[in-house]
Amino acid sequence: MRADVRQVADNTYLVHGGHTNWVILKDGDAATLVDTGYPGDRQGLLDSLAAVGSSPEAVAAVLITHAHNDHLGSAEYLRDTYGTPVYLHEAEVPHARREFLQQVTVGEVLRNVWRPGVAPWLVHVVRSGGTEQHPVAAPEAFPGEGALDLPGRPVPVHTPGHTDGHAVYHLPDAGIVISGDALVSGHATSRVKGPQLLPDMFHHDRARALDSLRRIEQLAGDTLLPGHGPVHHGSVRKAVERAREQAA
Repeated sequence: MRADVRQVADNTYLVHGGHTNWVILKDGDAATLVDTGYPGDRQGLLDSLAAVGSSPEAVAAVLITHAHNDHLGSAEYLRDTYGTPVYLHEAEVPHARREFLQQVTVGEVLRNVWRPGVAPWLVHVVRSGGTEQHPVAAPEAFPGEGALDLPGRPVPVHTPGHTDGHAVYHLPDAGIVISGDALVSGHATSRVKGPQLLPDMFHHDRARALDSLRRIEQLAGDTLLPGHGPVHHGSVRKAVERAREQAA
């Protein structure tokens, strides 16, 4: 898998891996990595760091939006190999350790395999290691309130629903919201283009996921970097409105 690196602002990069995205925030050579793709995306992840002039040794921390396999894939590898801290919302820490799993089951996927896009997406998941479990041995809750003392100065915002501890990351000075799976702009199993919630089967609690859109629309910004789909330029508030209309 060859990662597609797109610079979206100064020192800010959205990387498209195999059906999922991650974000690199730079400060000199140092970087913050938001999400890590599937296990099978690892070489693409390492290549993307090199492409922006960084390296795994220079990653100050890995921030995880939520502990699904397509976002957590190389987090433990980086922690174990390079000593990189892995931070999540406190409610997501036990999920990252795999004390429980809030993820769509194979049975639920098979019940929806007749839907357009689901069968090829499932094949990709299996080939990318998406059915494997790579728990983080020592995940950590965010060390404080407000902006994190990391490259990019991201501000975590708890947005439960997709999982109990899902968090988005706000870059207020840049007007950017890194939205993970709380608000996406496309998905292999969706025929909809533009801001939307993921299909229902992917949410642990769809009602809470819909309610968390209220928190996202309060974040000032005009650029959305989602966990799935392309960068979305335009008012974040209007993106939320569009996602609500689609959900209805």
